[in-house]
Amino acid sequence: MASRMGPNATASLGDPTIPEQSTAQEVLGLLCMVLLTITALVANVVVMVVILKTPLARKFIFVCHLCVVDLLSAIFLMPLGIISSSSCFDRVIYSIAECQALIFLNVCFISASILTVSVISVERYYYIVHPLRYEVKMTIRLAVAGVILIWVKSVLITILVVVGWPQDNGATSASRCTVYWSPGAHKKAFVVIFGIACFILPTVIIFAVYCSVYRVARLAALQHAPAPPAAPRPRCDSIASQLTIVTVRNLPLPRLAPERFLGGNKAILTLLLIVGQFLCCWLPFFAFHLHSSVGAAAEGGGHGEMVVTWIAYSSFAINPFFYGLLNRQIRQELARLWRSLLHRPLGQELCLAISEASVQENVLQFLQRATCTLETHAGCISPKNRLEQGKGGCPIPGQVPEESVQEQSSVPL
Repeated sequence: MASRMGPNATASLGDPTIPEQSTAQEVLGLLCMVLLTITALVANVVVMVVILKTPLARKFIFVCHLCVVDLLSAIFLMPLGIISSSSCFDRVIYSIAECQALIFLNVCFISASILTVSVISVERYYYIVHPLRYEVKMTIRLAVAGVILIWVKSVLITILVVVGWPQDNGATSASRCTVYWSPGAHKKAFVVIFGIACFILPTVIIFAVYCSVYRVARLAALQHAPAPPAAPRPRCDSIASQLTIVTVRNLPLPRLAPERFLGGNKAILTLLLIVGQFLCCWLPFFAFHLHSSVGAAAEGGGHGEMVVTWIAYSSFAINPFFYGLLNRQIRQELARLWRSLLHRPLGQELCLAISEASVQENVLQFLQRATCTLETHAGCISPKNRLEQGKGGCPIPGQVPEESVQEQSSVPL
């Protein structure tokens, strides 16, 4: 455990140089860190409880795992990050073993969170583009294997950062118990591997997957584009035809349904928010560490690491909203639980109010509605054709046909 020592205490790794800050800035920074930590704790617990009470919890196993990782980070990393970042705790001293354990947990939880986000993006790709294959292949055993693989990879990446430390009984201040001040012999190799495995590759995967999802959303939106105007017919000079022309010109022009027009924008906005949030939170963190490992360590690098670290920590509080509450089913289940806790009457449909007021909509739900809600005019589609469409279903553009999936599933592995 951390201990307090006097001002003359010595540390084997040296005392940090902390820039003097005004009291107002110190209090404001401490308040922001505490609020961010509380938000991460509450949001992840709420989403986990809602997922565990959802009938189709199998669809949200990786989202629940992401909430578990972010909750562990909010319990262990963020409070210790407050101690390391605030000058109010500059007299807190860690032993070498305690500092190694703290850095190990820091890197391990960060790696697990990022890898889980990458797995969620791949899962959503198959859920949208290959729904039948997803229903067949996505089992509890496969999900558990994916979670185990995430933790194994995270631990293997983290081992490099704690290898080669001095084996003495010295101590170091809390502000220097970070990756930036790590005295490990393999620090440069670790930072390069850490950046490639936990940022560059996940970024490529996320971009590729969500570009494919966007292409499916665009095809679904273009499928219902207004039909081109018919070729002009020879004009007749009769009185009846002239009256018809005047009547048609006075009719209002047909417009696209607002729901259909905004549906594509909602899907695109959701994709941009997810990708943009990942880059905004993790790009400064990895860019700082890659730059500091290649170049010489700057004198004020400790303060810069504190800033980029808390920008990255904000991901632990944002993930429950982007990967949990943006899903309509989770929002409806949360509203139902909230209504049951408040003992509200059934007439107050809080679920409907939340799902109607939300701008960000589940991408799959938009695609299914955009492809299956056809505006039909009277006389354009016969009842026989409508019956055949009802039997055949409404496939999403870009999905694999059912026949091909059945053929693939019948082939022995």
